Amino acid sequence: MERREGADIPELPEPRSNTVIAKDLIVTGKLSGEGVVQIEGTVEGEINLKGYVIVTPTGKVKGPVEADVIRIAGQVEGDLVSHDHVQLERTGTVNGDVTTVSFVIENGGRLNGRTTMLPEQASTPRVTGLEPSKPSAEDGGEASDG
Repeated sequence: MERREGADIPELPEPRSNTVIAKDLIVTGKLSGEGVVQIEGTVEGEINLKGYVIVTPTGKVKGPVEADVIRIAGQVEGDLVSHDHVQLERTGTVNGDVTTVSFVIENGGRLNGRTTMLPEQASTPRVTGLEPSKPSAEDGGEASDG
């Protein structure tokens, strides 16, 4: 059997920084970096992340959150800034202002604050094929029949 260096350490896929703040934990301070942070417990402080912030139904954040994608199913007390999109789920509550390119609020989601919609950036993926249809003669537009 061929023995490779570090054979006792299993090979893992390339890590994609994932962090879970467990249900019974309270983290105080500033979280910053790159990757995915899933909050099941409480974070008291600023979150600034290149990547995803997911606040589960048991999660609470007290402070501003800035990330590419923010998904809220728990509670956030602070302003949100997203460079891509924010999803406020039916169990989620945000007490603060939201600044984002795209914002989805599910039925039951609660926003107590203002929203500012940013223009779509060139690096943001676009959904194509959803352009408005051309007006037809029935809609009062000009018909192209000769």
